[in-house]
Amino acid sequence: MFRKLLDGYVSRVKGEDYVVDKRITTGYLVSEFRTRLFMKLRGKLRFWRSAHTPFVGKGSVLRCRRQMHFGPGVSIGEHAYLDAVSVEGIVFGDNVSVGKRTVIECTGSLRHLGKGLRVGNNVGLGSDNFYGCAGGIVVGDDTIVGNFVSFHAENHNSSQLDTPIRLQGVNHQGIRIGNNCWIGAKCTILDGAVIGNGCIIAAAALVLAGVYQENGIYGGVPARLLKTRVNTG
Repeated sequence: MFRKLLDGYVSRVKGEDYVVDKRITTGYLVSEFRTRLFMKLRGKLRFWRSAHTPFVGKGSVLRCRRQMHFGPGVSIGEHAYLDAVSVEGIVFGDNVSVGKRTVIECTGSLRHLGKGLRVGNNVGLGSDNFYGCAGGIVVGDDTIVGNFVSFHAENHNSSQLDTPIRLQGVNHQGIRIGNNCWIGAKCTILDGAVIGNGCIIAAAALVLAGVYQENGIYGGVPARLLKTRVNTG
C-alpha cells in the first residue's frame, strides 16, 4: 500500500509515470520519504511566496532568493550553493534537480553584474558541479549533466602586457546547451560554446568556444566530433 501511494505521489510531482523498484526495502523508502518531506518544508519556509516551492536539502545556501524562480518538482541537493544576484537570476523549469555540493554563481565579480542561468524542463544537474553564469548559461529541456562538470561563461581580457590580467576586465559570450543532451562527468565547458540538440559530450572533454552540431558525439581535449548519432529504431 505504501509503495502504491509513493508511486502515485512521485508520478504527480514529476508529471509522468514513476514506479519505484520493488527490490528497494520499505524501510529505505520510508527514510527517503522522510528526507524529502523535510526538504519540502525547507523549501516552503524559504520560498513561502512562490507559486512552486522546491525541495531543499540540508546545508544548502541560497542567496538572493528573490531572483530565483521555480517550476514544480524542483529539487536542490544537500550543501549546494546558489547565488542568483544577476540581471536575469536563476530560472528552473519543471522537475529540475541540482546535485549535492553543486555551486551556481551568477556574478563573478560585483564590478560586473552577471547575466544568470536558465534551465529547461526535466533537467538533471549532477553533483559537485560548478556553473559560472556571468555571461549567461542556458540549458535546454531533457538534458542531463554528469558529476564534477564545470561551466565557465566568462573570459579574462589579457591583451595588455603592461597591465595585470586581473585589472583588464572580462568579456562574455555565454554558453548554450540544447535539448536532450548528455554532458559526461568531469567535462569543462568554456565561454562561447553552443552545443546543439541531442549532443553527447564524452567524459572529461574540454569544450571550447564554437558551434557543436546537433546529435554529435564529441570527446577529447579539445573536444572534436567522434561520430554522429543516428536513429536505429
